[in-house]
Amino acid sequence: MNHNPHLNPKIYEYLLRHNPPVDDLTAQLVAETEAMGDAARMQVGLDQAAFLGFMVGLLQARLVVEIGTFTGLSSLAMARALPPGGRIVCLDVNEEFTAVARRYWERAGVADRITLRIGPAAAALASWDDWEEVAGRPIDLAFVDADKGGYPDYYRALTPRLAPQGVLIADNLFMNGGVVDRSPDPDAAAMTEFARGLRDDHGTETVLVPLGDGLSLTRRVRS
Repeated sequence: MNHNPHLNPKIYEYLLRHNPPVDDLTAQLVAETEAMGDAARMQVGLDQAAFLGFMVGLLQARLVVEIGTFTGLSSLAMARALPPGGRIVCLDVNEEFTAVARRYWERAGVADRITLRIGPAAAALASWDDWEEVAGRPIDLAFVDADKGGYPDYYRALTPRLAPQGVLIADNLFMNGGVVDRSPDPDAAAMTEFARGLRDDHGTETVLVPLGDGLSLTRRVRS
């Protein structure tokens, strides 16, 4: 089962034992994803999935936006936590990976709560006001786990649409240590710049937390 490379394995096992239990369906999704080989690194950790579900419940989020769905572990956790009438809009570019997500959403009985749009997220967000399923509703929770160079654009598109108590969560703020190891990886450089932008945006408040590969949690503090 997936693990957090930044934690001692025994500590991670302890963490999972004291989090909500992982049901058989989730375990099957994790196992199927891990069998994909190197691509499996794009899957969020079970600790992150539990946290995202908790945040949906805490915020009583009625509209969630996810950018980067992959095989659906995060969206599955969030969909299960939605209040009645809640909806998740998932944006992803990959039909093959999201086909796995669709199967598990169906098996979990939450497919009717999820809208999946295939295509570049920036283009989808640019036409946001035309989407019938969102009907001008504010976003209660946004989760970004996609192409790292696109994070600033997603941030600029999503934050003005956050509800007063809405939260934007972004993944991979640590880039497996690359943000402090001066990694030549352009994604590490992109995330370093993104974190700097979060820190310097005076219209929002952000905290970074060492969950998974590093999460940022952002809320608006003024219009």
